[in-house]
Amino acid sequence: MLVVLQFLQTCASLYLPSLNADIIDNGVVTGDTGYILQFGAIMVAVSVVQVVCNIGAVYYGARTAAALGKDVRAAVFDRVQSFSARELGQFGAPSLITRTTNDVQQVQMLVLMAFTLMVSAPIMCVGGIVMALGQDVPLSAVLLAVVPVLGISVSLIVRRMRPLFRTMQERLDTVNRVLREQITGNRVIRAFVRDAYERGRFAGANRELTDVSVATGRLMALMFPTVMTVVNVSSVAVVWFGAHRIDSGAMQIGALTAFLAYLMQIVMAVMMATFMFMMVPRAEVCAERIEEVLATRSSVVPPVSPVRELARHGHLEIRGADFRYPGAEEPVLRGVDLVARPGEVTAVIGSTGSGKSTLLGLVPRLFDATGGEVLVDGVDVRELDPALMARTVGLVPQKPYLFSGTVATNLRYGKPGASDEELWHALEVAQAADFVRGLEQGLNAPIAQGGTNVSGGQRQRLAIARTLVQRPEIYLFDDSFSALDYATDARLRAALAAETADATVVIVAQRVATIRDADRIVVLDEGRVVGAGRHHELMAGNETYREIVLSQLTEAEAA
Repeated sequence: MLVVLQFLQTCASLYLPSLNADIIDNGVVTGDTGYILQFGAIMVAVSVVQVVCNIGAVYYGARTAAALGKDVRAAVFDRVQSFSARELGQFGAPSLITRTTNDVQQVQMLVLMAFTLMVSAPIMCVGGIVMALGQDVPLSAVLLAVVPVLGISVSLIVRRMRPLFRTMQERLDTVNRVLREQITGNRVIRAFVRDAYERGRFAGANRELTDVSVATGRLMALMFPTVMTVVNVSSVAVVWFGAHRIDSGAMQIGALTAFLAYLMQIVMAVMMATFMFMMVPRAEVCAERIEEVLATRSSVVPPVSPVRELARHGHLEIRGADFRYPGAEEPVLRGVDLVARPGEVTAVIGSTGSGKSTLLGLVPRLFDATGGEVLVDGVDVRELDPALMARTVGLVPQKPYLFSGTVATNLRYGKPGASDEELWHALEVAQAADFVRGLEQGLNAPIAQGGTNVSGGQRQRLAIARTLVQRPEIYLFDDSFSALDYATDARLRAALAAETADATVVIVAQRVATIRDADRIVVLDEGRVVGAGRHHELMAGNETYREIVLSQLTEAEAA
């Protein structure tokens, strides 16, 4: 429909100069008023057709471009949602945000301009040349010089603009990253009085973006004067040679007028193409960046024939698990074995960087083990249906994240149909009910993005309550009690023991007091299991565990 409308409105535009030439030669020159009125009415009708078709073409073009932008954004979002932690780290959050918003917008604008300008530009250019030849063939020789000069001038400028646009998008990523860091780390910046340093860092990133934008702008500013210079010189040439042909009687005044109109239409078509060419390099770079995301496959591949039912309930086993980040010299995990059974609490402890959080991330497939197996109820997690995995495994991450909304919407994240009674029960177990009742709107109290309007301990307890609402068969707590005081920690662990009595519980912790009563403690050191057993057994026979304990407790307290 759009192409048909653009074709009709361009044909109407091309027909108008011929009508105008007829009116001049056969009406104005001869003084025939009836002829002028008759063909003037035809010109009005053709103009109305042109306007109506143009409005329709712009409408359909805008609608189609907007739909394309919506689909591309959705495709990028869906692909990013499938990424594991490995791919997210590869691109970085600021770059992914830029690609989903600004890059898609640039492509959408190019498509809109293509539908509204580029469809009609070639028709108008070719049609204008044909109609100009129909008016006067010898005078059309001017076009042989104009069109190639315009094409060469525009292509030389566009060629230099393309690398600048890629640099511009990369520097826009940098500005987004710096701004994101400064907004997120605002408290740290103020605590260390680094405002001036951060202002300088942002000013540097902003200046680099400005420099490349100015360089691009100079080339863009050069484009229109170049085109207009060629246009004006060609117009002078047409009038000069046309006047000589009229003087010799080989051409009429109306034909010269029409020829000038067709020359302007040809030039306008070239200018529209020029405007498009100014947008093409940036949109092309943006499209390549979007394609990089869409072409990236997640390292966590969903199973082809997923297992949708499990025979047992919450038995977790890790056999000889290895994990190595891409390009890393050393693996994070090496041959780790771990068994966690229903009704038991299994704890994982180790020094910083020993691979505790990475080990826990293998279970819900935040990333897949590069060696060995992770089994839930005897089935490799790589064969489990993602929906079944979500129902079976509940993870409270090391850095709990809350979404913008309310307390209730965050708690219902894993179980949308949960009742208010279930929410309050989970809050009671997580030792968060008192502070939620103290909020003015209770469960409907607003939560800012990231949970920044609540304290770190409150954020952790809400994250624990969110997992409790889900009621999975395997609970994974990744250092989820670190922001709690000892009294709250003790009450929470006591309430959890009753709530998760029949479930499998795996706790990663730095605090010895949190895990000393666990049924089984696994000690990690540099990615390897160096000991496993109960607290008193490890104190007697494992030097690594003993060093960790005595760094926090006295010998008497440890005993």
